Amino acid sequence: MTRRLTRLSRRTFLADLGRGSAAIAVFGLAACSSSDDERSSDATNPTTAGGVAGPETNQGGDADGVRWTEVSFGFVSAFVLARPDGITVVDTGTSGGVGAIETAIGELGGTWTDVGHVIATHSHGDHVGSLQQVLDAAPNATGYAGTDDLADISIAADLVGLEDGDDVAGFQIVATPGHTPGSICVYDPMSRLLVAGDAVLTSGGDIQGPSAQFSADLDLANASALRLAELQVETLLAGHGDPVVDRTAEKLAALALDLG
Repeated sequence: MTRRLTRLSRRTFLADLGRGSAAIAVFGLAACSSSDDERSSDATNPTTAGGVAGPETNQGGDADGVRWTEVSFGFVSAFVLARPDGITVVDTGTSGGVGAIETAIGELGGTWTDVGHVIATHSHGDHVGSLQQVLDAAPNATGYAGTDDLADISIAADLVGLEDGDDVAGFQIVATPGHTPGSICVYDPMSRLLVAGDAVLTSGGDIQGPSAQFSADLDLANASALRLAELQVETLLAGHGDPVVDRTAEKLAALALDLG
């Protein structure tokens, strides 16, 4: 069963462009796939009993009032965002990531009861593999995903469908279809922070376009990436790659030139 979001506020995307934004991108060993069975063998990550690399939390940052921590699964990352009024989890990585997400919440000074919102940027298994378990652990949380991806996320919990301009706990939803039909980004215009999902990738400190291999509609995905390049971004977090916090808007502008 799914629900549509009752909008807390409707702010058009273009109206916020002049206020700036921020995004953080994380790139790893794989771009993205619809399977949650991929795993990294990165030796820097702790391993499970089966020898498979397990998730670990990495030091995050403070983007003008929004504190964040990365939960790395080796090739894909989830993020925990904390404000004084509560915690939002964006993506949940592959299956078995609940413990690492709990650790990240604790590092930000919270517990599961402080988690009010769990947002999936898209339906691929390496981003929603622990979604049901995280929602089970967080008694006060509502789960969300892009409306056009709801049918492809098979969990028992109800999810609220999100569309462009919706507001979740002060974070603006930016629709970025193409990687999947319902791909979304999570944007905070005040702190200029964007969690970009797989709308863009990063590598070596640079920002790259979406994955050609794993995007359902590459032309549409590229158009969505161009839309992000219109933002004045300071911090960019994506599902695959390292955080970009230096000259981020300039790098997005360079990406726009490449894609344009």
